[in-house]
Amino acid sequence: MASLPIDTAKFTGIICAVPPAPRVANRETGQLRVDRETGKTMYQVGLCLMAGASADVVTVSVAGEPAGVQLGMPVAVRDLVATPWENEGRHGIAFRAAEIRPLSAPASAGKGAGQ
Repeated sequence: MASLPIDTAKFTGIICAVPPAPRVANRETGQLRVDRETGKTMYQVGLCLMAGASADVVTVSVAGEPAGVQLGMPVAVRDLVATPWENEGRHGIAFRAAEIRPLSAPASAGKGAGQ
């Protein structure tokens, strides 16, 4: 199925609701899921996507550990896509991003003032 790009600029905020954790490919062996293209371990992060008066928490996969991302932290998400899936009568939507990183803090308003 086709991946559908999501315009994250339309959200009023994106916050880490569940901290990054490695994705497990095989629960019996503990083997971790690896990105086919990069060879990096896949991580999943619960993100609260806020738009107006509504908010949804979705689990987003990303290749490599999202450094510095912690619970409750505003984040920036690059190249978020949604991919519908169906397997043996079950169905859903998988979310994946190229990058999830902490949102940069704004520069201090008082910095350099009066100089």
